Amino acid sequence: MMTLSITQQDNLDQKINEAFSNTTGWFVDAVFAEIPVTDSVGIPWVLIILILGASYFTFYFKGINLRAFPTAVNVVRGKYDDLEAGAKVLVSEEVVTVDGDQLDTLRVEGHDGEVSHFQALTAALSATVGLGNIAGVAIALSIGGAGATFWMILAGLLGMASKFVECTLGVAYREINHHGIVYGGPMYYLKNGLRDIGKGRLGKILSVMFAIMCVGASFGGGNMFQANQAFKLFEFVSGGEESFFFGKGWLFGLVMAIFVGIVIIGGIKKIAKVTDKIVPAMVLMYVLVVVIILGMNYENIPSAFSAILKGAFNAQGVTGGMIGVMVQGFRRAAFSNEAGIGSASIAHAAVRTRYAASEGLVALLEPFIDTVVVCTMTALLLIITGQITVGNEVSFEQGVILTSNALAQGFSWFPYLLTVAVILFAFSSMISWSYYGHQAWSFLFGRGKRAEYLYKSIFCVFVIVGAAASLGAVVDFSDAMVFSMMVPNMIGLVLLAPKVSVELKRYINTIRS
Repeated sequence: MMTLSITQQDNLDQKINEAFSNTTGWFVDAVFAEIPVTDSVGIPWVLIILILGASYFTFYFKGINLRAFPTAVNVVRGKYDDLEAGAKVLVSEEVVTVDGDQLDTLRVEGHDGEVSHFQALTAALSATVGLGNIAGVAIALSIGGAGATFWMILAGLLGMASKFVECTLGVAYREINHHGIVYGGPMYYLKNGLRDIGKGRLGKILSVMFAIMCVGASFGGGNMFQANQAFKLFEFVSGGEESFFFGKGWLFGLVMAIFVGIVIIGGIKKIAKVTDKIVPAMVLMYVLVVVIILGMNYENIPSAFSAILKGAFNAQGVTGGMIGVMVQGFRRAAFSNEAGIGSASIAHAAVRTRYAASEGLVALLEPFIDTVVVCTMTALLLIITGQITVGNEVSFEQGVILTSNALAQGFSWFPYLLTVAVILFAFSSMISWSYYGHQAWSFLFGRGKRAEYLYKSIFCVFVIVGAAASLGAVVDFSDAMVFSMMVPNMIGLVLLAPKVSVELKRYINTIRS
């Protein structure tokens, strides 16, 4: 049997990456084409649409980002759970049928969802809280300085409105089969929602576009990228070139693929049972460690906030900050909170509720937790410990290591906690994205068991490939697919905003009465 030397293997990897880049480069260039702001600065058009869309929804729903925040917390706490039992199920004018049965009848019979509000929130958060909160922040600050943090917080606050709209629609237009399994997300509210307002042909086209991009994103940014970056940090902490695991990414990937496979075979219920334990634990662990470091350097916190505010409004802060956060930070972690992308609505669609807006309110907490809280704390950590040199742009691997070094200034063993957190972040992101990808896959190829197991098998194989491979152009392509999901989704959100307004009034009136 012919074997390849290390040099030959490196050359082969390089050729594969070059071939992939040449094949898909036009797509990546089209998605990330920039609109010039100055002679030297440009902003990708997709980011402009996302920010404009989030701003539009913020004004359209009269500042629901902050106005409805207390209500959202109460929904997650279960304060309004008693409203679900006595709810009157409204039958739409054009009744949707699934397997020959009426969708609304299925809800009356008790099949009104699969998971709780809290589980839906954690399942969606597990896909968003990840390496973007750790390495992505370091990349943003290396470009835009401390002022980048201000624009990151602003993007998170605006994104709360987009998340509310898409997750309300995810529940409003979901489909439920006779086994009580929920199928939801942009594919369904684009197809069914736009049909209801007389734009059925457009809805079919946009729904297929979104599904194709979602499947691609699940294999790339939601899988291979996560496995690859988790292994890189694990390899670094375990000794680098001296480690037993050096160069054995396939072994790390195989172990992770086994655990991923065990979870995703069980569907959203199994995923939710895992994420509602992992997500709170890993977020609390990471936040607690960062708080300890900040507490040990409390005298520097005021100056850090001062640097954030001053840096946000100088030339370097505005241009570098916006581009650093929105391009580097959000792009590298699928926009961190994924507001406007539409992916989270797939997880939220599985919630047990008869009021679509109730889950929309729950979902608006995601960007707050993901970006305003976790990302901001990472930024303060990096600023206070002096890990960032502005103008010296770092890679994702370097960004994780900078955060690890910052934590080491507290206790020498803190970087090991970060490694555990990153692996859990990657694991939870993969199992949630497998659900997103499978939902899109079933929309394209049917809901049979054969199609389901084929997708999940392919997904597990890509876990191994991702940990072992040098991703290169594959990561750029998968990121571009995540961004491109925004295009059909945002069109649907704007056209269906009046439907969301009706659902919101219905739920708020029920609470008041």
